[in-house]
Amino acid sequence: MTDKQALRAELKRRRADFVASIPGAMRGLMFRRPPEALQALVPEGAVISVFHEMAGEVPASNYARWFFEAGHRVALPWFASRAAPMAFREWTNPFVDDLLVPDPFKALQPGADAPLLVPDVVFCPLLGFTAGGARIGYGAGHYDRWLVAHPPRLAIGLAWDCQLVDDLPTEPHDVPLHAVVTPTRLYGPF
Repeated sequence: MTDKQALRAELKRRRADFVASIPGAMRGLMFRRPPEALQALVPEGAVISVFHEMAGEVPASNYARWFFEAGHRVALPWFASRAAPMAFREWTNPFVDDLLVPDPFKALQPGADAPLLVPDVVFCPLLGFTAGGARIGYGAGHYDRWLVAHPPRLAIGLAWDCQLVDDLPTEPHDVPLHAVVTPTRLYGPF
């Protein structure tokens, strides 16, 4: 097992333990809206991408609803297959999960007929992050490749506080974040 694999396994365990310790009613109140300091960085009319959370991840779909109500178009990652490059398609109404279909990774995504979008602001899932904006994801490199090919105005991580680490093994292809939001703090902008 590589160091990154071991680190990912430890971060998944840490996150699962942390999330299990949060009462369900309290979890439902977290990440309801972005911090005002972050809102100020998002241009009017910007296309916003979030991710439809899987078990243990922060409830990013709450941000989708908030930005949608604020007049933004919202996009989710979209994959034609596990090997296909990541694209983004519009989630035309984040209040309706029925508009989504399973993706190849067991998350939800818009259907293939939803409009393709290029987000201006990308909210990224992660397993771990540093106070300086480094992130470690799930290991497939989808976000890093997309961020290099389509540099957004902002790339922002969404995480639980327990996902903060002192240092991460970064490589030249790893794209740093502009900011990270946790339930208790905004790290950045960097």
